[in-house]
Amino acid sequence: MPVPINTGDTAWLMIASSLVLLMIPALGMFEAGLLRQKNAVSVFMQIFFGLALLSVMWFTAGFSLTFGPDTGEGITGNMDWRFLKGVSQNEGLHYAPTVPGVSFAMFQMMFAVITPLILTGAVAERMKFSAYILFIVAWSALIYYPLVHWIWGDGWLHKLGVVDFAGGMIIHTTTGVGGIAAALVLGRRLGFGPGIMVPHNIPLAVLGSSLLWLGWFGFNAGSAYAAGSLSGITIVNTQMASAVSCLIWVVVFWIRTRKSSVIAAINGAVAGLAGITPASGYVGVEYAVVIGIVAGFASSLMVPIFKEKLKIDDALDIGAVHGVAGIVGSLLVGVFADSAVNHLGINGWLFGNPGQLGAQAIGVAIAIIMGFGGTWVILKIIKSLIPIRVKPEVEEAGLDIEEHAERAYSDEEEYGKL
Repeated sequence: MPVPINTGDTAWLMIASSLVLLMIPALGMFEAGLLRQKNAVSVFMQIFFGLALLSVMWFTAGFSLTFGPDTGEGITGNMDWRFLKGVSQNEGLHYAPTVPGVSFAMFQMMFAVITPLILTGAVAERMKFSAYILFIVAWSALIYYPLVHWIWGDGWLHKLGVVDFAGGMIIHTTTGVGGIAAALVLGRRLGFGPGIMVPHNIPLAVLGSSLLWLGWFGFNAGSAYAAGSLSGITIVNTQMASAVSCLIWVVVFWIRTRKSSVIAAINGAVAGLAGITPASGYVGVEYAVVIGIVAGFASSLMVPIFKEKLKIDDALDIGAVHGVAGIVGSLLVGVFADSAVNHLGINGWLFGNPGQLGAQAIGVAIAIIMGFGGTWVILKIIKSLIPIRVKPEVEEAGLDIEEHAERAYSDEEEYGKL
């Protein structure tokens, strides 16, 4: 017998969807503010255009390939649910039985949209827009969709017991290691070094990170698919982990430079959010704090390793902030998960189930292989077909005026008074 639709749960999921949608422009503000002025428009164009393109992809085929009926091998869904054909407005799916199937599809669309867009932070200031379009389309179809089906759908990793509450493996691990791969394939920006790593608008970045923090409550707590105790504890866990990681990043930066940095603060907050995402609906508050501490230290200490020692030009430290933190949080689910927090969840090592850590390690390994290897292969193939990097003179002048014929800020002498 179908489970009745709960109007409160449905309303909460729509609110959560709106909060996640808010994260799209917030991501643009966060990234654009941390980059040079001459490339601010290019970031917003990549993200806004990506929102539209990936939304169409999701309802055309993505939702069916991820959450649609399995083809039988645990690898992919079939195409029965393309354009939401057969997905009810009045009944729930088994993934979230108390909300309409179309509402579940809408919420998941937000995840499908924002995930590839995180990679803009790694390829910023040097990737051609045409290559970027091909890249996010291929990345969604070949990396994101399969992983979603394997872990959140009826796929083989789900059957192995791998869990990921809101995307630590599927979203943050894959984009983090994918960002490293993309930076390696693209190569370093001209003049790579401290001289080009000067944010042009820190207040804009702070505003963007603040809205990301707000939207993350919808991101994580919405994944409970119900308005109740589980969504409540998820919100608390999300806040605590982010706050703790923020403090740690500031302290680590102060130890290194004897300066207190707001950029360290906002990056630390985002790292904490990425770290708690896979565990937010499975652990108690005290363990959310521990995850925030570990994710904060691990991600902050990896930034100079990637950038200064390995000389990888991951423009906005996606590998450390999202990748390292996502890996930490995904693994620690296997240690700290407590079924008393989530009766539909699992127990970790501390609660009598050491095998869960092994399952999480398998999931993380697959996410790393898919994220790094898949990104590398996709970009190498695109590179063999079309140029993926702008010409040096375009990079020097800035992508805004050269690729989009627009500027982030008007020059009155050139354009006249507004």
